[in-house]
Amino acid sequence: MDRRCVIGVALLVGAQHAAPLPITPRLYAQRQPVLQQVDLPHAYYWREMYVPQATSGPSSATWSPDGSELIYSMQGTLWRQRIGSPTATQLTSGPVYDYQPDWSPDGRTVVFARYARDAIELELLDLASGNVTPLTANHAVNLEPRWSPDGSRIAFVSSVYNGRWHIHVLSHEVAKDLLFGEPVRLTEDNESNLPRYYYSRWDHYLSPTWSPDGKEIILVSNRGHIHGTGGFWRMEARPGAAMRELRYEETTWKARPDWSPDGTRVIYSSYLGRQWNQLWLMTSEGGDPFPLTYGEFDATAPRWSHDGTRIAYISNESGNTSLWVIELPGAQKRRVEARERRYREPTGTLRLDVVDRAGRPLAARISVTTAEGRGYTPDDAWRHADEAFDRSERQFEYPYFHSSGSSELTVAAGTVHLEVWRGPEYRVYRADVNVPTGRRITRRIVLERVDNLPGRGWWSGDVHVHMNYGGAYRNTPAHLAFQARAEDLHVVENLIVNKEQRIPDIAYFRTDADPVSTPTFLLRHAQEFHTSVWGHMGVLGLGSHYLLPEYAGYPNTAASSLALTNAVVADLAHAQGALVGYVHPFDTKPDPADTTAPLFYELPVDVALGKVDYLEVMGYSDHLITSEIWYRLLNCGFRLPAAAGTDAFPNFASLRGPPGLVRVFVQSGTKLDHRSWLRGLKAGRTFVSNAPLLEFSLAGRAVGDEIMLSAGRHRLSARIAMRSNVPLDHLEVIGNGKVVATIALRGDRTRATDTISIPVTASGWYLLRAYSDRAEMPVLDLYPFASTSPIYVRVAGQPVRSAEDAAFFVKWIERVEAGTRASTLWNTPAEQADVLRKLREARAVFEAL
Repeated sequence: MDRRCVIGVALLVGAQHAAPLPITPRLYAQRQPVLQQVDLPHAYYWREMYVPQATSGPSSATWSPDGSELIYSMQGTLWRQRIGSPTATQLTSGPVYDYQPDWSPDGRTVVFARYARDAIELELLDLASGNVTPLTANHAVNLEPRWSPDGSRIAFVSSVYNGRWHIHVLSHEVAKDLLFGEPVRLTEDNESNLPRYYYSRWDHYLSPTWSPDGKEIILVSNRGHIHGTGGFWRMEARPGAAMRELRYEETTWKARPDWSPDGTRVIYSSYLGRQWNQLWLMTSEGGDPFPLTYGEFDATAPRWSHDGTRIAYISNESGNTSLWVIELPGAQKRRVEARERRYREPTGTLRLDVVDRAGRPLAARISVTTAEGRGYTPDDAWRHADEAFDRSERQFEYPYFHSSGSSELTVAAGTVHLEVWRGPEYRVYRADVNVPTGRRITRRIVLERVDNLPGRGWWSGDVHVHMNYGGAYRNTPAHLAFQARAEDLHVVENLIVNKEQRIPDIAYFRTDADPVSTPTFLLRHAQEFHTSVWGHMGVLGLGSHYLLPEYAGYPNTAASSLALTNAVVADLAHAQGALVGYVHPFDTKPDPADTTAPLFYELPVDVALGKVDYLEVMGYSDHLITSEIWYRLLNCGFRLPAAAGTDAFPNFASLRGPPGLVRVFVQSGTKLDHRSWLRGLKAGRTFVSNAPLLEFSLAGRAVGDEIMLSAGRHRLSARIAMRSNVPLDHLEVIGNGKVVATIALRGDRTRATDTISIPVTASGWYLLRAYSDRAEMPVLDLYPFASTSPIYVRVAGQPVRSAEDAAFFVKWIERVEAGTRASTLWNTPAEQADVLRKLREARAVFEAL
C-alpha cells in the first residue's frame, strides 16, 4: 500500500556500500514520473486523489449562470449539456487533457485546467468562438480555478511556489491591456515541523471557494495538524491575510468545499468516520456538519447552482464515474447522462474483438492512442493511465482499459496505434489502424500463447492488491475478477488496509474464497499491516479474523506507541495459520552505516526471529536493489522465498500497473487450491516476473529443493529456459549473490535455452534471473525482470554463511536499537524494554554467523 518503505527504509539511504553484486547503473533513467514539478511525498496519492485524471465518465462540473446547463470534464475533454437533455456537445479536443471547468458569472467564458507539455496550465475558453487563451504559462501544476462572483478574479491552486500547493489569484489588468495579470499568492509558506508521514512538513492550501460578496475564501489546509489533508479555514482574499480554522477533519484530498450562494452554508465531500466519501453540509462558520447523501460509494466534487436549490456532484455508485444533480430541499436526484455525443472534430468508430487461436473471446488489456500519445477508451470502460513515462517516446503517460473481449470506442479520425496485452503467457499484439471519418472499423485480434503454465501446475498470483483505496472508481469483487482475467491472473490477494482513519474494503473481509472465485481464479481477502515505522507486511490466509489495530506508530493518536512491532503482528497472524511477508521493500540502496537519520525497518530482525514466510522480491520497488538485500539474507542461511505484489490500486485512474503487473508463479498442482498455493509459496516453488517466463533446475532438482553433497569439488548441471513477450538484455545464474553464469541472448532476445555446468565446492544457493536495461512497453514497470526462488546446496552438512553479510545486518539492527532507545513513543517503559530485548535477540543471531 504505501509504496515507500515507511520511515525506516525511506531514511535508510546513504553512501554506497560494498554490494554483494554489482548493479548496472540506474536502468530506468528514461522512465520518469508525471508532474515532477510538485515537490511532495507519496505522489501516487495526491496525483490520483487531488490532481484531475482522465476518467471515462465525468470528473467535475460547473453550472451555467441561469442553472439550465452544465459543463463538465469527461475522458479529458470538456462537454456542455442542458439539464433534461440526452445530448452532450464537446467543447474541446486535441492532443491535450482538459479538466475542472468553471463557468464565468457573465456566461461568456469557462476557465479550466489543461494537461499538456508535462504541465497543467489554466486556459480560458470563449464559448461563442471556441477559442482558447492561456492564462498561465509557468510550467507548474495549476488546479481548481474558481471565478469570483463579480468575474474580476480567479482563485486557483498552484505548485509554482517551491513545488507546494498554495492559493493564488489572477486579476484583470485592463489598464495594461492584459486579459489577466500575473498571479498573486495569498497563502503563506509555513514549515510545520510536525511528524507528518503522508504529507509534507510544509503546510498546504487547497480547494478555494469564494464568499458571495467576493471578499473571502474558504479553503482546505493541514496547518497545525499531522494527519490528513486538513480541515476548513476562512480568510480574506488578499495576500498574507490571517486564516481562522472553521473545522478540522482529516479529509483526504477530496473535500472540495463550495460556498452556498446565500453565504450561510458550505457543501463538501467527507468520509467522517465512514469508509466512503459522501456530501456533507456545514455552516460557513463551521459548526457540526450533517450528511446530505448516504451510501457505500463516493459522492465528490459538489457544486451549488447559482440559485442555491441544486447541487451537481460526481458519484461512482455504479463503479464508473457519473454526474448527478440533487435538489434542496427534498433530495430528489437526477442523473445527467450523455446518451448522445456531438464531437467537435471528425471521428470514427473502432470495434476490437480479441480471441484465441480457436476463436474464443479473450479478456485483455488494450491501449488505443494517437500519434501524440493521447488515449481513447470505450464509454463504458474504466480508463487507466500509467504513473510515469519516457519523454523521448511519448507526450503522455501510457493509457489503457480492460476489455472482456469485444470493445467499441469512438476515436479521432485517422491512424491510431493498438497494443493488446494479456499477461506474460501471451504475445503482445501491436498494430496501426486507419479509422476514416464517420466509418466503423472492426479489427479481429488473435493472441498467441507464449506458454500455458497452469497446464503444468504453475499458477500466477499477485499477493499485493488493494481493491478500493480512495481512487476515482468504485471496485467490487466481480470487477476485480474481471480485471484479473484480462491480465490472465489466477490468484488475487486483496490486502485490506487502512487509508488513514478508514479501511475501505473492511466489509469484504472473510476467511474463505470470495464467491466470485472459480476453479481457475481465486480472490482472497487478506490484510496488510500498516505501521508507519517498522515496515509494511502482507498477511495471507487469516483463518479467524482481521487483525486490529491495523497500524502502529501514528503520532498524536492512541496508536502512537511503537510496542506493536511487526514481530508481534506476525505471531498473531501465524496463530491463525497465515503467512507473513514483507512488501514493497527498496527503491534505493540501503546503507546501515549511514547514521544521519533514524532507522526502524524491521525486516532483518523478523527474518532472524523466524517470523517471515516470504519477501516481495518484486513489488512497488526496484527489483534489482531489493534482490541485493534478499541475497544478503540468503547468504546468512535464511530460506526466504520470492513473492511478487504489484501494490495495485485497481480503482485508481492513474496507477503504476494493474493487478498482476508483477506476479508470482507458484507450482502447486494442476488443480488450483489456495492452501496448496500458499504451501507452494512458503516452500519456495516460485518464480516472480512482470514478463519473462523462467525455468531452472540444478542437478535435476527444482526451485525450492535442497541438494545434499559430500565434501569436495562438484560440477552440477543447470538446465535453463527463458521465454518473454518483450526483449531482454540479461539472463544470469546467481550463486551466493554473485553472477556465476551468463547465458547469451540472440536474435530478438525473447527466448533462450541452455544447459551449463556450475562448479560447487561449498554450501550455497542458486537462482536464475533475467532483466532489461530499460522500460519496455507495455510492461508498466521500471524494467522487465524475473527471478526464480533459490535451489539450495548443502556440502558436507555445512550451513550457508557470510560474515560480511551478517556484519551488514548487525549494523542495521544496531541502528534500529539506537532509534528504539531514543524514541519517546511508548506507553510504558516496559514496552520499550521488551522491544529492545527482541532486537538484541535478533542481533545475536547475526553475530553468531
